Amino acid sequence: MFGLSGARLLAILIKEFRQMRRDRLTFAMMVAVPIMQLILFGYAINTDPKGLPLAVVEADHSPFSRAFVHGLVNSRYFKLVAQPGSEAEGNRLLETGDAQFLLVVPPDFGRRVIRGERPSLLLAADATDPAAGGNALAAIAGVTQQVLARELRGSLVQAPATPPAFDVRVQRRYNPEGLSRFNIVPGLVGVILTMTMVMMTSLAVTREVERGTMENLLATPARPIEVMIGKIVPYILVGYVQVSVILLFGRWLFDVPMLGSFMLLSVVLTLFIAANLAVGFTFSTLARNQLQAMQLTFFFFLPSMLLSGFMFPFRGMPQWAQTIGEVIPLTHFLRAIRGILLKGNTLQQVAPELWPIALFMLVAGFVAVKRYRQTLD
Repeated sequence: MFGLSGARLLAILIKEFRQMRRDRLTFAMMVAVPIMQLILFGYAINTDPKGLPLAVVEADHSPFSRAFVHGLVNSRYFKLVAQPGSEAEGNRLLETGDAQFLLVVPPDFGRRVIRGERPSLLLAADATDPAAGGNALAAIAGVTQQVLARELRGSLVQAPATPPAFDVRVQRRYNPEGLSRFNIVPGLVGVILTMTMVMMTSLAVTREVERGTMENLLATPARPIEVMIGKIVPYILVGYVQVSVILLFGRWLFDVPMLGSFMLLSVVLTLFIAANLAVGFTFSTLARNQLQAMQLTFFFFLPSMLLSGFMFPFRGMPQWAQTIGEVIPLTHFLRAIRGILLKGNTLQQVAPELWPIALFMLVAGFVAVKRYRQTLD
């Protein structure tokens, strides 16, 4: 009864291998996903980002201020990208994300150092992602000591017990306490929407085919774009329900600030949800069954989560990984929603993040419409 037949077992093994050969998409995923994970975690992920953009407002061009700026750049944690003419211009760079740090050097800084008045430098940091600039801020003390040791000579040399000749006051903007939940909760909105919207829509057409209802749908005079919109719109409403739940609990349980316009947030959400639904619809036209649709969803979701800046600092990744990340809608959505909720950004400030999402949505929608099958053949 429990005896094994080598011939029957061999026949089943041959059958399974042939089935794997026919299902090329599944076999490709089995090989591609481990390779992708190895490359991303081995090369792209970096928890110690360097070359973070620094803007400097320098009202005093003394040797001390120049030496401090050069010391920051030489530490490799900072990269001088702008020298705005006023602190207000520098603050705008922080708000838009073009600069992550803003150094303000007050007038007569060098003269006050020589007089022993111990002046202060202001270093404002965009702390919406506390992990991104933590090591950079920790390196400032070492830079200060190097500058003092090199520039203070002769009668200006201080005794070891005296305080430093100048002070660097760090101001963490938008997240003064460095709470990680202020960064994670808005990011979860994008991650959850990406996972659920792509997955649910990718199953839309494949489910119709497997259940045999596609024939009835194809018998109607509905055009591909009409079918696509009809399947996408209900999930947009589902996405809004998910976002409402996340934001309400984020505010209630974690006290996440919501400083920006909810109308602007709704526009960004609609665009982002539509982009993910277009991707899901494209996958549904590529997959032959629901299993393949789920595999394609995972293949899209994994790099979206790793290369968007949700789990790891975006600026810590190599340039090739950042280039790929810039194509992913989640990258731009995270910048937009964090800017709206934590910084109170306006439409003008988040506009640079909207057009890449819109372009991605149009391309994915065009491919989906083109691939939509008018017949079952």
